[in-house]
Amino acid sequence: MSDHTMGASDTSRGVEFFQGTLASNNEIETVRVFDTTLRDGEQTPRTSFSYDDKREIATVLDEMGTHVIEAGFPVNGDAEFEAVRDIAKATHTTTCGLARVVEKDIEAAIDSGVDMVHTFVSTSDVQIEDSMHATREDVTERAVEAVRRANEAGVEVMFSPMDATRTDTEFLIEIVEAVDREGVDWINIPDTCGVASPSRMAALVETVREHTDARIDVHAHDDFGMASANAIAGFEAGAEQAQVSVNGIGERAGNAAYEEVVMAAESIYGVDTGIDTTRITELSRMIEEKSDVPVPANKPIVGQNAFSHESGIHAAGVIENSDTFEPGVMTPEMVGARRELVLGKHTGTHSVRQFLDEAGFEPTDDEVREITRRVKDHGAEKNRVTKSDVERFAREIGVTRHEEVRA
Repeated sequence: MSDHTMGASDTSRGVEFFQGTLASNNEIETVRVFDTTLRDGEQTPRTSFSYDDKREIATVLDEMGTHVIEAGFPVNGDAEFEAVRDIAKATHTTTCGLARVVEKDIEAAIDSGVDMVHTFVSTSDVQIEDSMHATREDVTERAVEAVRRANEAGVEVMFSPMDATRTDTEFLIEIVEAVDREGVDWINIPDTCGVASPSRMAALVETVREHTDARIDVHAHDDFGMASANAIAGFEAGAEQAQVSVNGIGERAGNAAYEEVVMAAESIYGVDTGIDTTRITELSRMIEEKSDVPVPANKPIVGQNAFSHESGIHAAGVIENSDTFEPGVMTPEMVGARRELVLGKHTGTHSVRQFLDEAGFEPTDDEVREITRRVKDHGAEKNRVTKSDVERFAREIGVTRHEEVRA
């Protein structure tokens, strides 16, 4: 049972603000969305997007108003280069290509025709020594050269000190200042291994802002389940942009989720991101299919249960007014989803009565109570209660239908 109209607050956005927590949030002025589904998202273990997949996904992201699409890693083979190049040609938004601080990577990104080159290098000692087998001096020199070359090509330039949240603060400042002198446009602060907390991410953003004139971007991983919160903390601290992926897919436990960051900004902070949020569910289903990574039922915003209610108390509340047991500032309509009342072990009479009424029955109070008992018993045996089950229960006890009353 779905697509109910409940309560008076089912508008497109900016539903209603309540007293309490929602009235005391830090102000966020700018929220830009840098989507990395086609790059970091594709690095999800056992996931690969075809050329056609990338083009289809990029088209929807573009139509939705996504501010930046990181189309891929151009140096990573002819097929990847062609996909990035064709996305750059076909989309209206800013496109970005990833590049290591290596000449051939930078040249491939420039040649692909993207609007922005995103170049990166490890800055934590553990990665510099045990992954790159280099020194801090080498890393800084390569970063400066990469930013300089991209600047010479006339494209927008983003620099990422990879593993920033595990990098010595003094060295992080040193390399940020070095690329800042080259006129870098964006500094991305990556929590590459997902170890930051929201307060630490905010503090790091504030520190970096003090040492660069570039705009700040954040990139959070979800190893401890804090990626989306870290992205929002970055915005609160003055970052203008966050890197996200649809459904949160990406390396290991994934990235900050596109849908979570956008809807938190829109609904909790009241920021107009410019994103067409009504296509979020459509986009999520597309990525679920093409990535072959199932969306958990309890996934925020886009999970099957995000706007579903079974508990009698909750269902009775949302029948009266959806704001009672939903956030109140976000409705299913805002993300292109549908509210659903689920019948099962925890169902109450309000849900059963509404279900029967919509199915064409006119039950008495006693009949509603009897059918509710049967629904609970059926659900208690771990059975899924379907529309057919409820209609069968109604027929078995002789519940009158609307047309029978009229006759």
